[in-house]
Amino acid sequence: MSEIKADRIIPAGDDFLSKQEISSITPEILIERMIALKPLVAERAYSAEENRRPDIDVWNALRKSGYFYIYVPSRFGGLEFDPDTYISATLPVAEACPSTGWTACFAAEHNWFVAQLPEATQAEVWGKTPYIIAPSAAFPPGTATPVDGGYRLSGHWKWGTVVMDADWIMVQALEPQKDGPPIARMMLLPAEQAEVIDTWQMSGMAATGSNDIVVNDIFVPEDYQFATAEVRSGRGNGREIYGPGLYGSPMLPNLCITASIPALGAARQAVTLLKERLNVHIKKGSDGSSVEKPAAQMRLARADLLARSAERTIRWAAKEAQAIGEIDEPDQTSERIRLRAEIAIAVQQCVEAVRTCCEAAGSSIYALDNPMQRLLRDVQVMQSHVVYDLDLATELHGRALMGLKPNSLLT
Repeated sequence: MSEIKADRIIPAGDDFLSKQEISSITPEILIERMIALKPLVAERAYSAEENRRPDIDVWNALRKSGYFYIYVPSRFGGLEFDPDTYISATLPVAEACPSTGWTACFAAEHNWFVAQLPEATQAEVWGKTPYIIAPSAAFPPGTATPVDGGYRLSGHWKWGTVVMDADWIMVQALEPQKDGPPIARMMLLPAEQAEVIDTWQMSGMAATGSNDIVVNDIFVPEDYQFATAEVRSGRGNGREIYGPGLYGSPMLPNLCITASIPALGAARQAVTLLKERLNVHIKKGSDGSSVEKPAAQMRLARADLLARSAERTIRWAAKEAQAIGEIDEPDQTSERIRLRAEIAIAVQQCVEAVRTCCEAAGSSIYALDNPMQRLLRDVQVMQSHVVYDLDLATELHGRALMGLKPNSLLT
């Protein structure tokens, strides 16, 4: 069976904000703009799922808002806002459509990876596009063969979130070594050098358009890649150039935090929708609306508390990730493992909150045009992400508590 290429859209690059427009954006203004976008995102969530990609009008509105500048360093014309602002700005979109929120927050956060490249490369990249829209696909890793001036890159990656609207592509590849294990490298290349294969047929998170990426023997210059080992513990070029803090924080906790925000958005929105529904919902055989029933009140309260607890954990983890960056190895690894497990539990709480709301809302919420069933399907697929595998996360933490070495590369 032949592979079908996905009908992606490479941005024309004629809609970037001016320096004056960017400099006028404060955290409060950005959050207000994202809240104002929520009705449009919600209105297009159904069609985005049907089309299996973010809605084009929503995506253009996100570009116009300034959101994608959030993790670009200020010295290169970006906003360089703190993680708490990033969470607050993402949540309105994630509440309206978790799939769109997932895609948008990864697109914004992946600029953090550009800050791990050599400074001259950062200037070249952000000189061409003031922010990048790029997937960061890691598995299965490709092959990076050293040649004069760089590498020849080949591979076929899955889970290419953001790829349907990307102007750049980031993929992980392994450089074979004669003696010892291969070196993992993250590589950046223009989007037109990769093929996108239409494989994303999913029951949840359908609107992310996370299709496969294929690269066949493309040259990647030496300065357009970095070894992930140093960046994993926050010891890459980001720390060397910008010092401790955002760009000197460890890689995996940043990923865990980013991917948890859409789950939190789903949980918060499920609580809101259940509150609205209880006022009008009457169970068959009952008299009076469900809001008068103690069982419904308890379910609503439980879901609300689960979402609130998860939010506190996620926001605190975003701050703690930067503090962990100041801990040297080998002690840092156990702290990264612990933080990952805490976020995994927070995501589990989000799933439980959405499920609790759906169980309390009656059968009609499972109609395909009802947003509650989409919240449930989306958050269940998010939970399956490897960083939120609760068994694996808690096993790693238990091993660390006992002084045993990790038995996974994802630390």
